[in-house]
Amino acid sequence: MHDKFTEQEMTIAKDTDLPDLIASLGYHVKPIGRYHTLAEMDSIRIKNRRTWKRYSEGVGGDAITFLQHFQNMTFPDAVRYLLGFNGYIRDGPSTPTLPPVSPRVASKEPPPPFTLPERNTDHRRVFAYLRKRGIAPQVIRGFLEAGLLYESHPHHNCVFIGRDSSGEPAFATQRGTYDMGKKAFRGDVSGSDKTVAFPLGSAPDNPTLFVFEAPIDLMSYLTLNRHITSNALALCGLYDGALERYLKEHPHIRHITLCLDADHWGRKAVVELTAKYEGLGYTVDSQEPAQGKDWNEWLQKQSKPQERGR
Repeated sequence: MHDKFTEQEMTIAKDTDLPDLIASLGYHVKPIGRYHTLAEMDSIRIKNRRTWKRYSEGVGGDAITFLQHFQNMTFPDAVRYLLGFNGYIRDGPSTPTLPPVSPRVASKEPPPPFTLPERNTDHRRVFAYLRKRGIAPQVIRGFLEAGLLYESHPHHNCVFIGRDSSGEPAFATQRGTYDMGKKAFRGDVSGSDKTVAFPLGSAPDNPTLFVFEAPIDLMSYLTLNRHITSNALALCGLYDGALERYLKEHPHIRHITLCLDADHWGRKAVVELTAKYEGLGYTVDSQEPAQGKDWNEWLQKQSKPQERGR
């Protein structure tokens, strides 16, 4: 029976990033302090990006129970769906297709429109933070001038803006510029379109696309490879909806280079995405940092990375 899951498979399913999963289902996820909630269900609290509780009903759990409760999925279908969402391949029944968001959990009011956080009067803290992470000043200035990055007010977060094919902002994700001894704040802006994520423009004479997990890793790679100025995409997670959209909007792209994190999840995603897109006729290869978990860790391990930007 293929419904008997291994301990590793159960761990992968239960450890699914809930804000990423829930946003991909069409809900509007918004951060509140150290937690996340939903515009459609403000009695929900998501803690540590892995567990949820809906206080109005006294129910909660992990990603599996979320799909069971709000998408009416069976336990086996929920686990299989989450394995596929996390880029894990297993034999057996195909990954189930989820129905649209259930009307019984939708708010009577329309979801909030996508609105960018308020801008700060300058970008000094964002610039200093990214320089501390080893990003070259030319790269930082390029993103600022292109309208892909700014500093928020009053929290001074990095705001990375994803623009759709018309150039309009459709997605934004934030990253804290200080952590005060704890993990820095991060999260997508409510109403963001995850199928846009964080793309750079595409040169019509360049058939190769570089794909990353996070905007800071994309910027780190551009610091290490100054000749690359376009044809790059940060998924802002491992959900590949933005990759599908980018390829549809830029049909001249025929080669994909996956530059995902060098951890268990990133490597699993490389296997899954390679099989998927080679099956669609693309040539796919992958690169990973020589050391560290991701491209920014590798950049920071380089000797005097600041000198490279001068």
